[in-house]
Amino acid sequence: MPHPEKRDPEQIRRQLLPWLARRLPQAKALELRDLRSPSDTGFSSDTLLFELHWEQAGEKHQRRLVARIQPRGFNVFPSYDLTIQYRVMEALAGSDVPVPRVLWNDWSGRVIGAPFYVMERMEGWVPADVPPMHTAGKVAEELGPEERALLWWNGLEAMARIHRLDPFALGLGFLDAPERGDTPLLQQLTDYDQFFSWGTGNRGRYPLIECSLTWLRENAPGEEPTRLCWGDSRLANQIFSGLQCVGVLDWEMVRLGNPVQDLAWWISADRCFSDGLGVERLEGFPDRAATVARWEEMTALPAEPLDYYEVLALMRFAVIMARIGLQMKHYGLAPDDSALDVENLASLTLQRKLEELGACGAPPTRR
Repeated sequence: MPHPEKRDPEQIRRQLLPWLARRLPQAKALELRDLRSPSDTGFSSDTLLFELHWEQAGEKHQRRLVARIQPRGFNVFPSYDLTIQYRVMEALAGSDVPVPRVLWNDWSGRVIGAPFYVMERMEGWVPADVPPMHTAGKVAEELGPEERALLWWNGLEAMARIHRLDPFALGLGFLDAPERGDTPLLQQLTDYDQFFSWGTGNRGRYPLIECSLTWLRENAPGEEPTRLCWGDSRLANQIFSGLQCVGVLDWEMVRLGNPVQDLAWWISADRCFSDGLGVERLEGFPDRAATVARWEEMTALPAEPLDYYEVLALMRFAVIMARIGLQMKHYGLAPDDSALDVENLASLTLQRKLEELGACGAPPTRR
């Protein structure tokens, strides 16, 4: 397997600066400063932060920017199309969904050796999940119960705005892939079935995921609403100014489908980073029932079938964690005999959800 690519900041600076100068032809004395990778970059992304400084018409200018680069080497996802993220954020620019402003792109890969795009950096803070917000960090240590509730509701509202949009009117119909299935849901099941095989190489090691996929196929709902789905819908992918959500980030899992899947991921991800880690949720965060009711009020959509989409969310997360666990073992970040790819916050939560539903041979239990 290939090793993760390590980029030379000085080489990137030399490659980027003349390209950026052509984007700003009126700029004089253009400088690229503070080029770095964010400390919390995930396994699936390749991100650079930097500042541009220049003079124009006798005035000094500064711009804080972000470059998202096509990852190379050992990827988490079997495919990673930056153009989709770019086109989605470009389409959302005139909506009430707060997204970074995308500026320029190079899809050829000739400038820095890989396709990339540049967007403006949004100012604010992120309720990061490393360490999990229920255990440490600003949310746990600086916010009180009422502030946590407001953080949750404001983040949920930003997500609900996505679901109120008409993706086809925005020109996002290209996200449909009928060759992969008759409905967006069947397309997604096809994608994750193939991801599962590609990402693990040994499906027999993961009977829980295999059983979940079978259950999802057998219990797939019929006709459903089709809206834009963010994909990785969680507080850790939002930027806040105070307690107000001012940015919705990370569109690498965006797709069309029943938007209740975003609600399910929102709930399930939070459950993984609390129950899945064996810790209590912080006081103030609304519970599942209140969250569902508020989302239905915000979107005028029914949160159905929520249990089904929670299983889908947890299956997806378990596949991703299996891939990451194998990646960590391959690069020596976990011992060879580690079971992290099999037993992790996602798979443990998936097991509990299936038991609650009496699925995959488990007797039903109460929540």
